[in-house]
Amino acid sequence: MAESEAETPSTPQEFESKYFEYNGVRLPPFCRGKMEEIANFSLRSSDIWIVTYPKSGTSLLQEVVYLVSQGADPDEIGLMNIDEQLPVLEYPQPGLDIIQELTSPRLIKSHLPYRFLPTAMHNGESKVIYMARNPKDLVVSYYQFHRSLRTMSYRGTFQEFCRRFMNDKLGYGSWFEHVQEFWEHRMDSNVLFLKYEDMYKDLGTLVEQLARFLGVSCDKAQLEAMVESCHQLIDQCCSSEALSICRGRVGLWKDIFTVSMNEKFDAVYRQKIGKSDLSFDFSL
Repeated sequence: MAESEAETPSTPQEFESKYFEYNGVRLPPFCRGKMEEIANFSLRSSDIWIVTYPKSGTSLLQEVVYLVSQGADPDEIGLMNIDEQLPVLEYPQPGLDIIQELTSPRLIKSHLPYRFLPTAMHNGESKVIYMARNPKDLVVSYYQFHRSLRTMSYRGTFQEFCRRFMNDKLGYGSWFEHVQEFWEHRMDSNVLFLKYEDMYKDLGTLVEQLARFLGVSCDKAQLEAMVESCHQLIDQCCSSEALSICRGRVGLWKDIFTVSMNEKFDAVYRQKIGKSDLSFDFSL
């Protein structure tokens, strides 16, 4: 299990931090020294996991999952610090020891690839909800996120950032491998594979899938009320200051991709994911 550091910056205008490389995958530096502990992390049958590649709609999905699983009111969720209710497994805070001791049912998030998640998860323990987002919108949102973070200090162009994405040079490794690994496990009894665009395209079906997967029993009227509450949540998120630059909308990439960039991206996409039957909506 080789561990090494990978220099992120190649020019002063690019990242000033270092990624942590683990088994050929670039991970954030805070993952260093804890990957074996993560692999051995104890799961419970009542656990609900949300796993995504960064900027795949994690914040929105966690609110929808919390609403469906807990029967929460959307107005109450809007007043909560939902991130405190759903810690990220590999983040420094609150830490693995504290997450391990949380009361059931635990709701836990992670951005790690399938292969690095707790071994017990691979054996069917706990329920795992995976959400994938079309990579063109994702890379734009990821770029804007890096630009906004003082700790990342990214000052490169979008073209440079997009090239890094296509060459698997960003944190959490290759998006192409990340989504395809989970896609290959979509039929596992403990895995639900969702697509971000379906929250805007067919929210009713997505909420129904979630409720069934989580074992939430509801009649037609209750389901309709749940869907309406989720619509309200999405409207709140999309009108919040956090999304004032509309990072969450579908088709975001059209505002920033040039024709040449789009052609290059499509070529890489076809090469890396072309043989898979996984497909995405790039606009609605």
